[in-house]
Amino acid sequence: MRRTTPPGTLSPRNLVAVIGGGTLLLLLVGIGVYGLLRGPGPEPAPRNPAAETPARQTPGLDPEPVAETSDAERFARDVATRLFAWDTATGRLPVEYMQPIVDRTDVDEAPGLTADLRGYFPDDETWRDLREFSTRQWLDIDTIDIPASWASIVEQTQSGLLPPGATAYTITGNRHRAGVWDGKDVSDVRPVSFTTFLACPPDEDCRLLRVSGVDQPLR
Repeated sequence: MRRTTPPGTLSPRNLVAVIGGGTLLLLLVGIGVYGLLRGPGPEPAPRNPAAETPARQTPGLDPEPVAETSDAERFARDVATRLFAWDTATGRLPVEYMQPIVDRTDVDEAPGLTADLRGYFPDDETWRDLREFSTRQWLDIDTIDIPASWASIVEQTQSGLLPPGATAYTITGNRHRAGVWDGKDVSDVRPVSFTTFLACPPDEDCRLLRVSGVDQPLR
């Protein structure tokens, strides 16, 4: 079940409206919690790929729900996987892959998170182009860590401006794409990094707050 922002806690939308400047404004610009950092969307599949590789089995490319868990690292890992897992050959649309991620956020934060996700998923026109090549995508995670700067960010943030159990995980890994070009199986790999911002209150399931732009992580 989705929860609304706890009493006394400002939602990201309201928080932006009351920022008067100074340290907190610089903080928000720096970490992108409230959608101020946007990364480029996934690039179209290569139309003249340099490498051809055998087809690879890729699990779970139908839309799947994000784990309901109070384990922050597990939750961040599952969100990261869902951000990059899709398959144009399933007949699904990008919004259907986005929705399970949005379902794990608060109502007040859903509009901002939806805007963040547009940087991760192809738009409908690009999706149609990718479907011509039966393109599918997935992520292999290399590292997942609380960024070194997070503790000082929490310390500098006024009490009540972050929800209970707020934390961040910066993830690095390799984004894989595979498809069919001229009747042959082809693939492409590139490194990616990003930060997920979440809240895991004591004895409650985690919920997603925001996501940084692709390749614009918090360090």
